[in-house]
Amino acid sequence: MMLPSEKRSEPGLFLTLAGEKIPHLFQLLQQGFMVRVQVGGSVRALLSQQLGISPEFLEGRIKTIFLDGRPVDDIDSAVIKEGSILALSAALPGLAGATLRRGGAFASLRSQITHSGRETPTAQREGFVVLKLFNLLMDELGPALLHRGVFIKKEVIKEFLQNLPKDFWAGCQVPRVNGEEVEVDELLRMNWPENEDPVRIRVEARDPIHKNQKGG
Repeated sequence: MMLPSEKRSEPGLFLTLAGEKIPHLFQLLQQGFMVRVQVGGSVRALLSQQLGISPEFLEGRIKTIFLDGRPVDDIDSAVIKEGSILALSAALPGLAGATLRRGGAFASLRSQITHSGRETPTAQREGFVVLKLFNLLMDELGPALLHRGVFIKKEVIKEFLQNLPKDFWAGCQVPRVNGEEVEVDELLRMNWPENEDPVRIRVEARDPIHKNQKGG
């Protein structure tokens, strides 16, 4: 459990929202956000061991995975590197969805663009990976990842926050920046310093409305 003194000193932006307001943040999840993880291991290790996604959810719900622009079939051999871009999607419709689905019957149709997975795992170290979530996964994984904490480039988060509707802020408790409470108007005018780029943002639902994707 986080002690009050630890909560006050939390770096970056911390928001406590009404549960129904969290989907306003899903656009960030689709355009791409960063997570701080141990790089050098497999896609499976990243998703299950580091991000806490259950094996059942990984196999049953995440049907399409792109790593650095290439579809992935073998999540045990594809290696995550510093700066890798990992895109996750639930089942996509039509022939395109069937072709892109990992391990699907039509995977051979895209053999020339499929991620080879031939890299050798390296010594693991801390680094940033870019994640993108699409369709149903924004709702199913988004709240847990936002609660864990994600990183957004400062110019992106500033513009994004300024474009949120007024009713979003009506469902938000007083924001905290680096542990200090700030008024919404002050937050929207804030110029984040260079040493806080990317900006860490963490979101807590005041009244959670989403199921726990880890199997709960």
